[in-house]
Amino acid sequence: MAAVTVQEMRDAETRAMASGLAEEEILNHAGELLGHALAKFFPKPGSAIAYLGKGHNAGDALVALRILRDTYGWKISTRAAYPIDACAPLTRRKWNELGNAENLSATPDWQNRESPLILLDGLLGIGAQGPMREPLPAMAREMQWLRDNAGAHIAAVDIPSGLDADSGTATPGTVTADLTLMIGLAKRGLLMSHAATHTGALSLVSVDCLKHPHPTDIELICPQTLHFGKSPRPFDFHKGMAGRVAILAGSTNYPGAAVLAAIGALRGGAGLITLHTPKDAAPLIAPRCPPEIIIRPYASPLELLNTRFDSLVIGCGIGQPDQPTIAEIIRLIADTRAPTVVDADALNLIAANSQTHTLDERHLLTPHPGEFARLFPELAKISREAAASSFIANSMATLLLKGSRSLIAQRGNPILANSTGTPGMATGGQGDLLSGVIGAQLAAGLTSIESAALGAWLCGRASEIAIHSHSQSEQSLSPSDTANHIGRAFIDWQGSRR
Repeated sequence: MAAVTVQEMRDAETRAMASGLAEEEILNHAGELLGHALAKFFPKPGSAIAYLGKGHNAGDALVALRILRDTYGWKISTRAAYPIDACAPLTRRKWNELGNAENLSATPDWQNRESPLILLDGLLGIGAQGPMREPLPAMAREMQWLRDNAGAHIAAVDIPSGLDADSGTATPGTVTADLTLMIGLAKRGLLMSHAATHTGALSLVSVDCLKHPHPTDIELICPQTLHFGKSPRPFDFHKGMAGRVAILAGSTNYPGAAVLAAIGALRGGAGLITLHTPKDAAPLIAPRCPPEIIIRPYASPLELLNTRFDSLVIGCGIGQPDQPTIAEIIRLIADTRAPTVVDADALNLIAANSQTHTLDERHLLTPHPGEFARLFPELAKISREAAASSFIANSMATLLLKGSRSLIAQRGNPILANSTGTPGMATGGQGDLLSGVIGAQLAAGLTSIESAALGAWLCGRASEIAIHSHSQSEQSLSPSDTANHIGRAFIDWQGSRR
């Protein structure tokens, strides 16, 4: 999904109205889709309170409240910053159409409300500039208190109030959302990594009449506009068609990393998974692996050059092997003909031995910020988006730069920003799982950029599902929990349900 500026968004709205649609029709449609999107994200009905400003964002929120109440059985309330008579005419109309919803005059009595408690931030829209003015900062502080102390989740309508939609810069008092539901088109500033603290997870509320006719240099990964990885398997499908994944991973110090990479490939749909691990580590790793994984102890990493596979995942938990083994791992990365995910310790070995020149279109790098800084120290000092652009200007490899807003970059394509994920993913092993999932997509025939985009989206979405289905919390979420929900994430991707 192309990420647009405020002016480009206004142009899209103008084109929609020029085609014969009334402004109210667009608002109604957007608000209804917003309500349905919230219900998908929070499947258990609870309590929703819309914090309302004067503008059409408040109107969208009011329509969404009606959908949550009438279709899904939520308990709804409003918290208006201004008298309703001071609001935009369309917003007043949506207020009247909502009917007898409770309008709160003070901080809600959160202890007596059904959970989950969702706060809709409808204070300001994308056209607002500069810091918020009272009474809006007081409303933002109230939402923040409920988020910090009462377990409330903040869902921003189109944009967190106080954030600049073009630059992603936060003004003082900007709302910190757990989820931002962008209406119609992705807003450029919200995709910036420095905005992630305030936007939380991103979701697109796709509105058919709001389109942008041209590609942009940064785009959002979302199933509504990306169509790979969705076709059902033919009925006569067999494991060879699903692809063979080879994984070189693990050591006596890090056996779990190999197991998680293998589980990622398994849950990612690979047909045959062979885990190649050092001979001394195999007795530690094999008992922990699912029975579907083939374990092959190796004496030399170069043994893999004589085996058959459709994709290779290398580096998870290999630690610091001896110098001859390091040389062989680097040679394997340089000589393999299969698409290869290069992760973790393999990236560190490439950095330490100045071998970045060996990386080309076969390689998909998945560094976290520390690994990226070791690989390309000159790029670590600039913004993540600029670093990704500079990387693809000088390399044919594909980059997945991990972070709260993971970026995927490949020469000739827009930078892709992932929309899914939670802070609960800040746990060792999530990256190993991701590498396995990506390896499975490569083995199935997706391109490197498609595999990276789908893998990042699936793992982030699986973590969201684990938390919002109330099976885990941000504190308790583990990579194994993420793995257990990848199937549901696939279903959401294939059905564009997120």
